[in-house]
Amino acid sequence: MKIGLISDTHGLLRTEALAALADCDHLLHAGDIGKPEILDALCKITPLTAVRGNNDEGLAWASALPERIELLLGGVGIYLTHQAADVPAHLPDSVRVVVTGHSHKPLIEERDGRLWINPGSAGPRRFKLPISVALLHLENGAVRAELVELQLTPT
Repeated sequence: MKIGLISDTHGLLRTEALAALADCDHLLHAGDIGKPEILDALCKITPLTAVRGNNDEGLAWASALPERIELLLGGVGIYLTHQAADVPAHLPDSVRVVVTGHSHKPLIEERDGRLWINPGSAGPRRFKLPISVALLHLENGAVRAELVELQLTPT
C-alpha cells in the first residue's frame, strides 16, 4: 500500500504535487489546507484523510475537520496532526507512524521506535525550504517513507 502525505498547501495545490500523489492508495493531508477546493481535488485521486492546521482555524469549511486523528491503514497505526507539539507523549503501542506538518521542513526520523514524517510544504515556498510531499510505503508489516522534492515547472 502506498500512502501520499501532503501538508501546508496554504491554498495552493500544485500540479506537480498532484502528479506525485497520483498512484497512491490513500492520501493524508497534515493541515494548513487553505481552501476546501484542495480537499475536493485530492479526493478525486483516492480516499483522503485530513486534519486542520492552525491557519485553518476559524474557517467554516474546516471546522468539520479534526485537529488530530488516529487511523489504521494497511494494518499500520498512524497518528496524524498538524503540529508535532500536539502529539501526546504517550501514544498507543499500535501507532507506528506519526505524520505532522507545520514547520514546512521535510523530515523522516525514527523516535522511540516510531517513524515520524513531515512531508514539508507543498504550497507556497517558505524561506529556502524545498517544496515537497512524501510517500509512505506499507508492505507485509514493513514501513518505509520517502520524501519527494517537487520539480516545479517555471511559469
